[in-house]
Amino acid sequence: MAGLGVVLPLLVLVAWHLLSTTGVFTPIQLPSPSKVAAAGIELMRRHELWQHVGISTQRVILGFVIGSALGLVIGALIGLSRWTRILAGPTIGAIRAVPSLAWVPLMLLWVGVGENSKVILVAIGAFFPVYTTVAGALKHVDHRLIEAARSFGIHGIRLFTTVQLPAVMPSVVSGLRLALAQAWLFLVAAELVGASMGLGFLLTDSQGNGRTDRLILAIILLAILGKITDALIGIFERWTQRRWGTAPAAS
Repeated sequence: MAGLGVVLPLLVLVAWHLLSTTGVFTPIQLPSPSKVAAAGIELMRRHELWQHVGISTQRVILGFVIGSALGLVIGALIGLSRWTRILAGPTIGAIRAVPSLAWVPLMLLWVGVGENSKVILVAIGAFFPVYTTVAGALKHVDHRLIEAARSFGIHGIRLFTTVQLPAVMPSVVSGLRLALAQAWLFLVAAELVGASMGLGFLLTDSQGNGRTDRLILAIILLAILGKITDALIGIFERWTQRRWGTAPAAS
């Protein structure tokens, strides 16, 4: 049954080939799969492809780790403390509503066009999904479970790490999946402006040079990398299920 997952991509590949070779689309609008593959081989021969992939992956991993960690900590504070929720919740909610592209010029102004601005933007994208899911889930942890733990002398950080966090772990995993998707989205937004390497830069550079084959290649690589990194979250999810016996996160 697992092999059925390749059926749709194969059908898309066949449809792509037919649309690009029968005159439905011009080669500029939709180059054939073979031309896109040739563009990838050309970039590999020039030792550029893996540089684009490597730098983008590095930015996503760093930003995702930083943003998710902050989302977990601040989400826990908001979810566990009524006063913190009253004081900080509305402000964080307002910041969350800011579109991703709105942060780009501000980061360029504050931090410049270097790596820091791109990692910070990715971290912003990863922060809010984790923050939202953790804060919301912690507010609904069964109070009887918490009181039972306290009766055994479990309080503070130990209560959070041994009772409350395991109880909301399915929600945390869901938040991490959303955060990862947001991290890739914010990465492209960051690399569209002020970047000289990365898949986002490859997208804009290919558009400016009329290289639709490279543009589609960059999109495919983003999809593959997104799927690979999501699979890593799946490994972490299975570990949490073995560690705490939690149910799978809703997909």
